[in-house]
Amino acid sequence: MIKKLIRSILGKGKKTAGGSGGKSTEPDVLGPKQHGIDPSLVSPNAVRVTQTLQEAGFKAFIVGGAVRDLLLSIKPKDFDVATNATPEQVKSLFRRAFIIGRRFQIVHVMFGQELIEVTTFRGSSSDNAPKDEHGRVLRDNTFGEQHEDAERRDFTINAMYYDPASQTVLDYHGGIADIRAKKLRIIGEPEARYREDPVRMLRVVRFAAKLKFTIDPASSAPIRVMAPLIDNVPAARVFDEMLKLLMSGHALACLQQLRKEGLHHGLLPLLDVVLEQPLGEKFVTLALANTDARVKQGKPVSPGFLFASLLWHQVLEKWRAYQAAGEYPIPALHLAADDVLDAQTEKLALQRKIASDMRDIWAMQPRFERRVGKAPYKLLEHLRLRAGYDFLLLRCESGELEAEVGEWWDAFIAGNGAEREELIARKPGDSSAAPGPKKRKRRGGRNRSKSGADEQAEAGDDEAAPAEPAPAPAARRNAPVREDDGDVAPVEGEAPKRRRRRRSGGAGGSGGGDAAPAAD
Repeated sequence: MIKKLIRSILGKGKKTAGGSGGKSTEPDVLGPKQHGIDPSLVSPNAVRVTQTLQEAGFKAFIVGGAVRDLLLSIKPKDFDVATNATPEQVKSLFRRAFIIGRRFQIVHVMFGQELIEVTTFRGSSSDNAPKDEHGRVLRDNTFGEQHEDAERRDFTINAMYYDPASQTVLDYHGGIADIRAKKLRIIGEPEARYREDPVRMLRVVRFAAKLKFTIDPASSAPIRVMAPLIDNVPAARVFDEMLKLLMSGHALACLQQLRKEGLHHGLLPLLDVVLEQPLGEKFVTLALANTDARVKQGKPVSPGFLFASLLWHQVLEKWRAYQAAGEYPIPALHLAADDVLDAQTEKLALQRKIASDMRDIWAMQPRFERRVGKAPYKLLEHLRLRAGYDFLLLRCESGELEAEVGEWWDAFIAGNGAEREELIARKPGDSSAAPGPKKRKRRGGRNRSKSGADEQAEAGDDEAAPAEPAPAPAARRNAPVREDDGDVAPVEGEAPKRRRRRRSGGAGGSGGGDAAPAAD
């Protein structure tokens, strides 16, 4: 009470309007009745870390987003701890602790599967820190006092500290008031803070959409002008932030906020065009809504499926363009996928595994439209069947394909042997697909029609020239279709090679799209 009285008289630590421009050295201290945090929502391991540090004579607080969520009565997914102990001092106190980071060193303390991130209070002076020509801070291992650490944090709602021992919250920049007003406000001068770290512009969007907060006008105004600075951020870091944004459980709201703030152009090129087309907008909306629902239900979400959905209509547009230019369907699809992935890799640094999953999902789509002979059975063996099938259902639901296609596959996957045979027999003959098996029995692969060869290369139907191949070899031949499956391809690689020599260049499996033109 005496400290508060002195501060009120002298004005020490008083913040500017809204708490974004001042340099307060003394926080507002809120007790349990004032902040209302439920201690049962706090991770016991986070409490253990703060307690261990405090017993060793250091200051230690739960900090950042965890405190924000606790104040909103939300159980945090992750807990961060801030302390005045150096990384080396923190590491010495815990058995499983690892120092990481180049720009600013932090310590990861492991408790089973739970990771507690411990950071040392950062100093407020970054004038001497190495920066690029645009003002982005490259390395900053300057340690400081707690009030300096609060000043270095991005938003007022993320600059509060919670002490589990005393159950008090320390608020340096009016974060409590902004949480109650549902307002997102950056600490300090917005332009300078965005220049230091352009990723903060993406974080503004994510928090505003996730928390349903409004962005303070002063914090929002520079974003549209400074958006190109994101191009100077390492692509891997942008990808990590985009992944958090899209897998936050509020992906659709985040995407809408990205467009509103003018941040989407460099991240997902042409997405604005897609969302202006009825089919494209419905498809993307359904994909993001399904992702949000899975996140909220605690179910896993595949980044590959998510990005495949977001970029599908770019692939579809290029696929049609290549076919209109005279390219055959399957090679055209692979070329379209290459173009889209190459354009996105420059911006988002898509990991090889994610890009491989996207290719598999896209390459499976023509195979779902071939429902004769052994093709449907072979597709059941695909390691990405579930993802490809869910993608097919999105296409049907959005109106891109007839609903009957999805219903047929739904019945085929769920059916027993007799029911599957009945479905295949009941399907009317497809003039573009039915001749495929007959023509593939010929030895003269180069005399086949190109469209038939392309379809067979994708569907992998009736692969061997003789009529008597056993099911087991067929399954083995399908195994190497995954480009990323290094533990499978070397073991089974010989079968496709022998088949390729015997059949003069024929291709099999979804990974063989590039070989189809050679047969023609």
